[in-house]
Amino acid sequence: MDRVGVLVGKNGSVKNEIENSCGVSLAIESSTGEVTIRSKGDPAETKPFKAVDVVNAIGRGFSPERAFRLFDEDAVLNVMDLRLYAGKSESAMTRIKGRIIGLGGKSRKLIEQLSGTYISVYGHSVGILGTVSEVKLATDAIDRLASGSTHRTVFQMLERTRTKAKLGRMMLWEKGPIGE
Repeated sequence: MDRVGVLVGKNGSVKNEIENSCGVSLAIESSTGEVTIRSKGDPAETKPFKAVDVVNAIGRGFSPERAFRLFDEDAVLNVMDLRLYAGKSESAMTRIKGRIIGLGGKSRKLIEQLSGTYISVYGHSVGILGTVSEVKLATDAIDRLASGSTHRTVFQMLERTRTKAKLGRMMLWEKGPIGE
């Protein structure tokens, strides 16, 4: 409900961007927050599932600019439910969200930088937006933090993985095209 204004945007700008980019029409019920997405035009030329992802991302606390990354073919959204870690305990939920966000948002920013993702902690969930491999890495990091691993251990894991990925890209670069 509280994200309807963000979804619509100033003078309908966000809604229009989603509709134009995905070839859909959005019907937003302002009293309930319910969104209906209808494909308009040739089904082969529309992207209703991308529109669903963008609407869900905005509803999970992402800014429209960050959510629009989902227009890219290789971008995905993963939503982790923190109740799996905290149960019904409100204090445990607050503690876990605090571990993920960190002092002044430092932990969240570092996970974003090391994994290449965007992260939004909103309500009882964490939204992660990026490529499949980036989202998998960030999901693993958040899972470890929510399960009680130390920040140092998690950040070291992220740095090792990033270093391995860079080395892999360098090896591909040095080898050149196949057959050389």
